[in-house]
Amino acid sequence: MNKRFESLKNDSKPLFIPFIMAGDPTPEDTIETALILQEEGANVLELGIPYSDPLADGPVIQEAAKRAKGMTIGKAMKLVGEMRKRGLEIPVLIFTYINPFLRLGEEQFFQLAKENDIDGLLIPDLPFEESENLRERCDAESISFISLVAPTTSPERLIQIAQSAQGFLYCVSSLGVTGERKDFHPETKRLLQESKFYTDVPVALGFGISTRQQFIDVGEVCDGVIIGSSLIKKAHELREDPSADFRSAFRAYLSSLVKGEQHVNS
Repeated sequence: MNKRFESLKNDSKPLFIPFIMAGDPTPEDTIETALILQEEGANVLELGIPYSDPLADGPVIQEAAKRAKGMTIGKAMKLVGEMRKRGLEIPVLIFTYINPFLRLGEEQFFQLAKENDIDGLLIPDLPFEESENLRERCDAESISFISLVAPTTSPERLIQIAQSAQGFLYCVSSLGVTGERKDFHPETKRLLQESKFYTDVPVALGFGISTRQQFIDVGEVCDGVIIGSSLIKKAHELREDPSADFRSAFRAYLSSLVKGEQHVNS
């Protein structure tokens, strides 16, 4: 397993795992956002790659991808290298779909991952049954291949996926695409309990988490909380507000969401 992901087993829980879109709205803004997230306690960074036909992305993330004009998987991976030079130390995983990955090419992906100190890979539209060769290559390259399970995953398949999980196991809270939600699928609690029983990596829940209370509730039943749409939406609103000091205001939002703190001095 990747060393940075291995260290997560000893981190305090719940883990905070934010998702941002590479290039939204510019590469420099992406670097700034990543560094602020680390300052505010992020344990892992999911870096999304803009794609024209996303399987799991809701409207907020689709709009973020549109704003990230000209961003590609190769450019995004090199952006991680710039983040490292600027002080980013937490694990970074590339969240992409299978077509951009294949277009870049497997050899080029692993070369760029090595050059830019990338720790993980998540491909939501690659079925587990078709991922064995890539999972083995990731393992050989010390890249954690992140797997997903959902409320509709059969018990037999859940056991298979959970037992082979690397880095952390991504549990999807709801059916459909990403986006803020008030309620999760009724089978979510069972999914988390069974997943934790069959794996020794952290179990994290994503899709729909947007409030401090949801963060607390989810953190009580699993090891990590994945948040994307709500923080992407907030970051965009703050950048569009000419009266806002983005850095200070975004840090305050994150502190309130993750730590329950209402004020942060920048």
